[in-house]
Amino acid sequence: MKKALFALFAMLLVQLSIPVWAQPKHTFEIGEKAFLLDGKPIQFFCGEIHPYRVPAEYWKDRLQMIRAMGMNSISIYMFWNVHEPQKGKYNFSGSADIARFVKLAQEAGLWVILRPSPYACAEWEFGGYPWWLLKEKDVKVRSKDPRFIEVYKNYIAQVAKHLAPLQVQNGGPILMVQIENEYGFYGNDKEYLALNRDIFKNAGFTCNLFTCDPPYVIDNGHLPGTYAAVNGGMKSKAIIETQNRINGKAPYFVSEWYPAWFDVWGKKHHTASPESMVAHLDTIFKQGISLNMYMAHGGSNFGFMNGSNYDTNLPFQAQTQSYDYDAPINEAGNATPKYYVYRKMVEKYYPAGATIPAVPEPKPSMSIPTFTLNEVSTLEANRPKAITSDMPLSFEDINQGYGYVLYESKLPEGKGWLKVKELRDYAIVMLDGKRLGVLNRSFKRDSIWVETTKPNQTISIFVENLGRINFGTFLNDNRKGITKEVTFAGNTVRGWNIYGYPFTRVDNIKFRAAKASDKFEGPVVRRGTFTLDKVADTYLNVGSFGKGSVWVNGHHVGRYWSIGPQQTLYIPAPWLKKGKNTVVVFELLKMTEDKLSAIDHPILDDVRQEMFVGPTTGQQIIE
Repeated sequence: MKKALFALFAMLLVQLSIPVWAQPKHTFEIGEKAFLLDGKPIQFFCGEIHPYRVPAEYWKDRLQMIRAMGMNSISIYMFWNVHEPQKGKYNFSGSADIARFVKLAQEAGLWVILRPSPYACAEWEFGGYPWWLLKEKDVKVRSKDPRFIEVYKNYIAQVAKHLAPLQVQNGGPILMVQIENEYGFYGNDKEYLALNRDIFKNAGFTCNLFTCDPPYVIDNGHLPGTYAAVNGGMKSKAIIETQNRINGKAPYFVSEWYPAWFDVWGKKHHTASPESMVAHLDTIFKQGISLNMYMAHGGSNFGFMNGSNYDTNLPFQAQTQSYDYDAPINEAGNATPKYYVYRKMVEKYYPAGATIPAVPEPKPSMSIPTFTLNEVSTLEANRPKAITSDMPLSFEDINQGYGYVLYESKLPEGKGWLKVKELRDYAIVMLDGKRLGVLNRSFKRDSIWVETTKPNQTISIFVENLGRINFGTFLNDNRKGITKEVTFAGNTVRGWNIYGYPFTRVDNIKFRAAKASDKFEGPVVRRGTFTLDKVADTYLNVGSFGKGSVWVNGHHVGRYWSIGPQQTLYIPAPWLKKGKNTVVVFELLKMTEDKLSAIDHPILDDVRQEMFVGPTTGQQIIE
């Protein structure tokens, strides 16, 4: 009897040790003429989606939407700064539980093309790199710099712990893994690329590895012996010729094709017609070419996670909070006209007997009547302990990744230009608490006229990090705040008190009741509530505000800026609740604004003029 019980107990232990997601094992290979799944050709109708841009509560929904669009696979970027926000402190839980997302994809009937390369671009802060890499000024990312390689290896080892078991040969849905991302735009060091390959292999990624680049830089970014996918909107002939030349064989795979484009603050919202999409894609699918649509569903840049672009021929441009991308599945996860025309198109290329699931019902949205932000707070009421320094320190120098930093010093009596060398990126300037105006890297505005009437007047420069550069050759020049020096009338300003405002949370802010007599010169924090008897997706209408950030029930929804094109902020239903809901708004420009409402649709294409506040001697009012 004891032996029988022991045997039964042992069998139960074995069963419990088998992961609940375990599926039959498959084989996948890159053949001479086709991708082969279990030895049979497969054409990828693939869609890009980033779990970090979607509330975790909506992951299953978005994956079902992609599958019902007719796609059989997804492509996923991973962002290192999400999974290692502080050096050596890893996060793979909650909204960072990438393994759960991959398993949900498998449940939805989707294969996975994984892109965990530490560099993603993706219009994401620092291209996915964690900000703390910049704490050592001379560290070089995307290079053989041993300091970079060491932490890179450590990170990929952690990724492998969670995702290597989900490779296709182990019963998971991961078919291919990307080892670098459009490296051809950045360099051509084949030793560095080989190092990437070896890091992934040694960590446990034994499935097929690949790189991706547009045809005109693919010779730089390709690693011989590793499959090279192509990115861009080229015609099928160029795809075939490029991959035949680089890979020496089929199959053909466009790893990024764009249904529209991302948005930047102050520029028009990007759109493209469903008809043009079908006209292009149909010619590609007809040739048996596999293709990943970037993006199938864009989502949102929640928090401070938007990236930015900058080049010697391009002004600094920060990306918007919305990453709608004019994708077939919109920011709220609903089908657009592009969705249905794509679905109809790919149906004719499906294998005999294969079917596309029914399209889920649209998710409802709602309006919220106007409510008042009736509590208020200021920077002074929440001032942290000062960091003192002879010269200004960057965000990285004071161990802060995102948000805002206040710099204060004393000026002598006199008048002249106050110049902030290498401002990163936007600043409110005040003298003895009185607002003088704004500085803005996007318009190359780094100076403001200042007149002091007595010695030792306090100059305050409140700086916002608008998002680190995510693309191009300036990745290593990405420190934030005041990164050089400040001069007044040509003389260096010294002796600074520096205060960090990372806004990692808002439940510790000291509020008081707002008064009709309140007058504010500096940035202000306001808080208010509204009550719901049901929840649904909604869009906060921030069009009457100037510039700032919003938190709803503690969730950092993201930034707003009146210059547009975005004038609403998407609030997903899971972040709301029946009963009382709390909204916190941090406003930099319009100090008296205290009313908010929400509408049932987004406003993503309303571009306005830049707003200035205060006297601007020698400075233009409107750009």
